[in-house]
Amino acid sequence: MIIAAGIIFAIVVLAIIIGLLLRRQLREKYATLWLIIGLALLVISVFPGLLLQLTDVLGVQVPANLIFALSIVLLVGVALHLSWELSRAEDEIRRLAEEAAILRTDLDELRARFNSRSECSRVHGDPPRDGRAE
Repeated sequence: MIIAAGIIFAIVVLAIIIGLLLRRQLREKYATLWLIIGLALLVISVFPGLLLQLTDVLGVQVPANLIFALSIVLLVGVALHLSWELSRAEDEIRRLAEEAAILRTDLDELRARFNSRSECSRVHGDPPRDGRAE
């Protein structure tokens, strides 16, 4: 019964990942990791003897301890990767905000120049530059 539950769980995980990919709610670079994890879950569910052999090779007493240890390593890796991505995104946001502030300042200066020229032309009666009369 537990093998069937593991297989069903692995298939559900894979289906969710593929669904998120098809709806473009999960980027490919993240999906690769999750697809590998889902496939590993499926392989271990279909062939539970592999987990026992792996625990023997690695010298772990209880297979559940190996699963927990691998899960912790995986979660630390994902947290580290997401922290790195967040730092990169914050740097990009800061750079874009600085560029937007510079462009906004340039635009304000251009508007001020334009307004001062149009005020000057109204006072002196100069015709508009586009050739149309006011």
